[in-house]
Amino acid sequence: MRRPDQQTTTRPTTDPAPGTGTGADAPADTAPGGAGEQGHRPAGTGPAAEGHPARDTGDLTTEAVLAPYLRGQAADFLRSLRLHHEHSAPAESGGHDAAAATRALRRAARRISGSLHTFRAALDPHWADQLRAELAWLSGVLAREHAYANRLTRLVEALHQLSGPALPAARGARAAGEPAASDAQGRAALGVGAARAGALLERRLTLARTRSHSAALQALGSSRFHAVADAVALLASDVPLAPGTTGRTAEALLEPAERAEQRLLAAVAALPPADSEPYNEAQDAAWHQARLLLRLHRYAHEVVLGAAAPALASCGHALDLHRDAVEAAAAAAAAARTPRIAPATAYALGVLHADQRHEVEAARAVFRETWPYATALTAS
Repeated sequence: MRRPDQQTTTRPTTDPAPGTGTGADAPADTAPGGAGEQGHRPAGTGPAAEGHPARDTGDLTTEAVLAPYLRGQAADFLRSLRLHHEHSAPAESGGHDAAAATRALRRAARRISGSLHTFRAALDPHWADQLRAELAWLSGVLAREHAYANRLTRLVEALHQLSGPALPAARGARAAGEPAASDAQGRAALGVGAARAGALLERRLTLARTRSHSAALQALGSSRFHAVADAVALLASDVPLAPGTTGRTAEALLEPAERAEQRLLAAVAALPPADSEPYNEAQDAAWHQARLLLRLHRYAHEVVLGAAAPALASCGHALDLHRDAVEAAAAAAAAARTPRIAPATAYALGVLHADQRHEVEAARAVFRETWPYATALTAS
């Protein structure tokens, strides 16, 4: 498994990639398994990250590495669940702490789920598939309320900026020495519809957030959730390993981690080039897929190398912003399809949609600039 700051010298092979899912409310790390490259050997662990020494490959066994990692994430899950229960009282002061506990709960659930996917061959497959599906369900349910709240904040702030002193297009026209007559007209038209567009978005997204909150509370009180919590509690003390994996060599972990890395590299190499047509929403799915595969690679990195990969933090953040902008643009477009809205409102929502698509392009540019495997992007 190579370091993130190393460049690949050949175009990655095209493994079958895991299935896609978009949005914060999509189950993360739920991709079905894909066959790896036949005969491909791992490149070796290398240093984990700056300041983190690499593991000895002789220590890379399921008992010494994977089982403790899963037990640790299970303990984090249970700790976050306890904090969530403690801070979920109706008192207003507990809201922030409950939200933080929910984020920590989802974080642990994603890491358990992603590890069960990547290292399925080293675990009891039936148990791993079942728990992974249930954790994906839980993570998806808990993510929706947070996603709708963030989407509303993002869109309202964008509307405020767009209806401010100057529109982006008008500023560009002035910079190029072109007449700015359309500036005042555009700003006036946008100002008329911005307030109504904001109110419409607030009604729609607040309703969606309220429903998601109710769904999350219902899920956390369900017998299905209690079964998941019980399974994670058992995982905290006992990791069901596959028969015959006891005492296996480093390949038991290195080979699955290498396949996860190769799937990521292949997905990034297949991304549309920087000079492709802008506003092409058909390309979004490929970027969402790269985001999910990057997440799986990061979790495998944590398991095998014993540390996070700092070089992947910036490009991962860029893909998160890309996902947020895509979904915000979709929310603006959906609101614009509301029957019988005023033309000024529709105009404001159209400008907002275009603005968020610009944010999509900006996030893609940041990803390309921060992607540590430079050759993978130029090979396509």
